[in-house]
Amino acid sequence: MAGTLERPPATNGAAPGGGAPTREVDIAIIGSGFSGLGMAIKLKEAGFDDLVLFERGGDVGGTWWFNTYPGCQCDIPSHLYSFSFALNPDWSRTYSKQAEIQRYLRDVAQRFDVVRHVQLNTTVEAGEWDDDAQRWRLQTTGGEVVARVVIGGFGGLSEPRTPEIPGLESFKGTTFHTAQWNHEHDLSGERVAVVGTGASAIQVVPNIQPTVGALHVFQRTAPWVVPHRDRPITAFEHRLFRAFPPAQRFVRNGVYWMREMLVPGLAFNPKLQKGVQKLAEKHIEHQVPDPGLREKVKPNYVIGCKRILPSNEWYPALQQDNVDLQTSGIREVREHSIVTNDGEEIEVDTIIFATGFYVTDIPMAPRIRGRHGKTLADVWQGSPQAFRGTTVSGFPNAFILLGPNTGLGHNSVVFMTESQIAYAVDAITRMRDEGIESIDVRPEAQEAYNAKLQSVMGRTVWNSGGCASWYLDRNGRNATIWPDFTWRYRLRMRRFDASAYTARRKVAAPV
Repeated sequence: MAGTLERPPATNGAAPGGGAPTREVDIAIIGSGFSGLGMAIKLKEAGFDDLVLFERGGDVGGTWWFNTYPGCQCDIPSHLYSFSFALNPDWSRTYSKQAEIQRYLRDVAQRFDVVRHVQLNTTVEAGEWDDDAQRWRLQTTGGEVVARVVIGGFGGLSEPRTPEIPGLESFKGTTFHTAQWNHEHDLSGERVAVVGTGASAIQVVPNIQPTVGALHVFQRTAPWVVPHRDRPITAFEHRLFRAFPPAQRFVRNGVYWMREMLVPGLAFNPKLQKGVQKLAEKHIEHQVPDPGLREKVKPNYVIGCKRILPSNEWYPALQQDNVDLQTSGIREVREHSIVTNDGEEIEVDTIIFATGFYVTDIPMAPRIRGRHGKTLADVWQGSPQAFRGTTVSGFPNAFILLGPNTGLGHNSVVFMTESQIAYAVDAITRMRDEGIESIDVRPEAQEAYNAKLQSVMGRTVWNSGGCASWYLDRNGRNATIWPDFTWRYRLRMRRFDASAYTARRKVAAPV
């Protein structure tokens, strides 16, 4: 079949223990969000058709299928938060909501003939590199799969994090995470606690506030919030973008470069953030007249240290009669209440956790075992790192999309993942064309890359801005953010850097 390498001598296809037959594929992709779908599309364009995408959800879309909480919306403009090769002239708003993004991803998967490669409701439980066979062995809920190449498109916002709070297991009411919204549970008239004030909380709170009886918002750290520029896209714009696609690309490029203008203040000199911070301060002054509440919601760190959040509804919602902002922290949870650190007991019926995800402690890490018998978790020891955020030494033929230090605090991660996709496709294509069985990044290349990256991290607002964010791993190292202009990353990823890898070539079979 075009686009595949010859496989090693075939086995009898039987799975260990006499279970379902082992499936063999050329390329296995974990996840069907932006990264997984984009990877599949570009691989198919390069002539690779023997591939499968494992999706644990019931439809494609990744985080945009799982997150269905009220008000769920992207905080990157629609024209930029989309594939560069599949612009959508029909976005309804300048900032798209969850259902529309998921619908866009499904349409793209259908348009580029990727749907037939997707295996839904299938979780990859473990993966191990077989050095003798030069193949990955994946254990999935649908059986064992052997693959030459594995692509990790599982993303950093895929596993919800719920904090460990004393007494939580004794709570008699309802609890759930925003990423696992319980749509069957009616919040009408209830006493509801929302734990967290990050990106999902500022969208959820204004949307459920009119419905609930009492809403207690538990804030650990105040977020910097700026005015939201969201608006409906006009009928004229829709007609223009359909009739003249370069107009939409012009808008996309304009949004991209406006976002890149934030980089000097974020990555090089946090003092340059003063203008943006003044905008956020005026937003507070304009929307929060009460001095006491204003003091509670004003952050005490440099803007950008944690993700900057856009909203015109957050501050007004906090001032409604049925809303209470708690800032002393949670001491414990009881059967029908939450006790704060200052001793106040608050009776609640439902607790909603808006507490983010496992980002630096990637849940797949303990389940992926490489060449030397060590898992990613063993190798990383709490601080994920990779060469160019994409390949890890000791894990041949494996590519991680949106891996360590490819995250952004200002721009679209779709731009980043497309950069990685180009790099990975070039690598896989060269393997096919040059008869290479496996590639593995040299440890010294990986170490040098990360040493240089971390050497500049200290000057960034993410490290020096005076906050504790989910960008930092358990060792205090920033394992999440790309600390530079995104176009510089794109330039680095245009071509596969063969000099940084060791390659094992196929051995000709004896005649």
